Amino acid sequence: MIHLTDQQFDALVTRAMDELPQEYIQGLDNVAILMADDPTPEQTDKMKLQGKLLLGLYEGVPLTQRGSGWSGMLPDRITLFKNQILTTVDSEDSLFEQIKRTLWHEIAHYYGLNHRQMDRLQQKN
Repeated sequence: MIHLTDQQFDALVTRAMDELPQEYIQGLDNVAILMADDPTPEQTDKMKLQGKLLLGLYEGVPLTQRGSGWSGMLPDRITLFKNQILTTVDSEDSLFEQIKRTLWHEIAHYYGLNHRQMDRLQQKN
């Protein structure tokens, strides 16, 4: 397994954000991008994973489900799970691509996109 520091992982997340469609990155409002080693027991229970990996998680209310007057709320959160991601890769290149794919997936949830829309938009870039 690849080993890297939290700072190295964070640098890869920043690089991935630079390479994703910038209109979606710039449109993130009141969203915290976080890193954790692993999901909490509450997060895995909430997702009903039963032993499956959780690479990333969007926690919040997608833009498509917000009503008028949506303000003053706690930030939405996108969390990337470092150890979970590391178990799925075998090289630095595949690590970066997995981080980028996972980050894009969670950002797309913020926008309320479905998986087909996510794939179509990612293929354009």
